[in-house]
Amino acid sequence: MRDTRESRLLLVLLIAIAFALITVDIRGGEDSPVDGARQAAATVFGPIENGVSAAVDPVGNAVSAVRDSGERHDRIAQLEKENAALKATLGSDDRNRSRLKQLESLLKTAGKGQYGIKGAQVIAIGAAQGFSWTITIDVGANDGVKRDMTVLNGDGLVGRVTTVGPDTATVLLATDPDFTVGTRMENGDELGFASGQGDRPLRVELLNGKAEVKKGDRLVTFGSQADRPFVPGVPVGVVSRVDPSGGDLTRTLYVTPFAAFTKLDIVGVVVQAPEKDPRDTVLPAKPKPTPTPTVTVTVTPSAQAPADGEVPQEQ
Repeated sequence: MRDTRESRLLLVLLIAIAFALITVDIRGGEDSPVDGARQAAATVFGPIENGVSAAVDPVGNAVSAVRDSGERHDRIAQLEKENAALKATLGSDDRNRSRLKQLESLLKTAGKGQYGIKGAQVIAIGAAQGFSWTITIDVGANDGVKRDMTVLNGDGLVGRVTTVGPDTATVLLATDPDFTVGTRMENGDELGFASGQGDRPLRVELLNGKAEVKKGDRLVTFGSQADRPFVPGVPVGVVSRVDPSGGDLTRTLYVTPFAAFTKLDIVGVVVQAPEKDPRDTVLPAKPKPTPTPTVTVTVTPSAQAPADGEVPQEQ
């Protein structure tokens, strides 16, 4: 369009109309007569504007993405935290269940032997008072615990108390090389002395060198004078090896302890001995041998095969 008088008049007129429409729209508010036209324009041009904005505003998109990513990261972190707390709770529940099972087993063993016990928890392991195989438990003199009392768990003999404090005590484990306890064979009167060998089986010297002993036989404590340091009838272990007698005055056995010394947690101190020797009643029931399955094979003779005693006929 050329710059003429008519074109200038037209431009002024259009500007005047535009200002008039803006004034009417502002004064009309939500009831503006041009609101319908504006919405129609938004319907037509809105998607185009969004597309253009996405294409020409990468900085805005990046900021939005970072904000969303942060929110997702925070949510993931929260979920991971909740998951870790749940695992910790489950782990704690598993440990509590394990302790409850150990306590039930301990009470069952004490009931069989009629031992008066004081339950305790292992709170430390390692060298104490010059001993290398010891544990520290959370009961002491204030709980009626005294030196040279028998310590057991649900499986069997654990050791004996050596040092007592007001609220804790040190227990010498049966695996310690300085540990010795009198033993008696199950279903018999063969006596011996068991000694600790660290992480190896207990070494037992039977007083009778000609005693008939075999692998799988079991031993219990014989007991001490006045029941200290050992009460009678506490399960000790199972014979895993028997040395040949060789005509010696004693016979050597190697015994796998019933108690698992690497997993001690709940134990009991025998504060009151039984009125009579429980003998073998505290020993666990022997596992039943697994029967060997037998297979019966039935052979059906062929119609072509001769019966017993018959001579095959030539074809």
